[in-house]
Amino acid sequence: MPRSQTSERTIGYFLIKRFASFIATLAAASLVIFGVLDILPGNAAEMMLGESATPEAVRVLSTKLGLDRPVLLRYASWLQGLLVGDLGVSIAYDTPIAELITQRLAVTVPLAMLAMALTTLLALAAGVYAAAHHTKVGDVGVMIASQLGIAIPNFWFAILLILVFAVNLGWFSAGGFAGWSEDDGGGLFAGLHSLVLPSIALALVQAAILARITRSAVLDVLREDFVRTARAKGLSQRAVLWHHVLRNAAVPVLTVMGLQFANLLTGTIVIENVFALPGLGRLVFQAIANRDLIVVQNIVMLLAALVIAINFIVDVSVAAIDPRLQLVGAAP
Repeated sequence: MPRSQTSERTIGYFLIKRFASFIATLAAASLVIFGVLDILPGNAAEMMLGESATPEAVRVLSTKLGLDRPVLLRYASWLQGLLVGDLGVSIAYDTPIAELITQRLAVTVPLAMLAMALTTLLALAAGVYAAAHHTKVGDVGVMIASQLGIAIPNFWFAILLILVFAVNLGWFSAGGFAGWSEDDGGGLFAGLHSLVLPSIALALVQAAILARITRSAVLDVLREDFVRTARAKGLSQRAVLWHHVLRNAAVPVLTVMGLQFANLLTGTIVIENVFALPGLGRLVFQAIANRDLIVVQNIVMLLAALVIAINFIVDVSVAAIDPRLQLVGAAP
């Protein structure tokens, strides 16, 4: 069999395994999320209505939630709703949960993407610079700065940003979201302006971690023979770093970036509450406070699915850029 066909079969088998793992992990996550909320002490309707609720109100809500049905039927019904987008109705807001989540994702996803862009820009620049100036003052400075970035809690840094740039300088608002629509007094620029400080607060820790990973990966590649060959051909240090070294160091960096984007999505819960942003993190916080367990269950499942999906995309991306995987099975 030709090497190209063998390599394609190897990659195809790898993708099938990863996809099967993706589906199995989603199923396991749904079981855990449903099971944890189902085995909570007492009736879920009682928890949502509070201790002062009458037995009749508890009975009506239990029937509405389907709690009087067998657990397997309730789980199957929930999964069916997830597949078709019917997530039920929020008790606290009396609004379809799918509509609530869609509205909040319009804030959370752009916030996470902006924070990821800042993380990537800062980390790659700092990591490559530190590796290029290994054991020198620049390298030591980047390592000290990254250690401080890891040590500082992002909510404390968020409060510091508000104090400096909102309260003292007045460059940004202390909280709230202007909106994406110009009809509501917002717009693209106003919306992005509202997300600048929250995205910086989210990006600090992640950029510090990724800068260290980038530095280590670049240093490992710098010791390879092909780097010495590239330098012997007369290429400048910048060309070697950005066109040869960074590309070959991309596998561990890309893997960490995927995990970090997942962390940014789930980490918005704290930051959105600090800046009073109407995102998914604030919604789940309010749902917990309101004992709206249906909303909590669906949001946690959505976040788990996003994390699992991002990890799957990272695995596929690594398979596409890692030549070692493509060479497996290609030998005669």
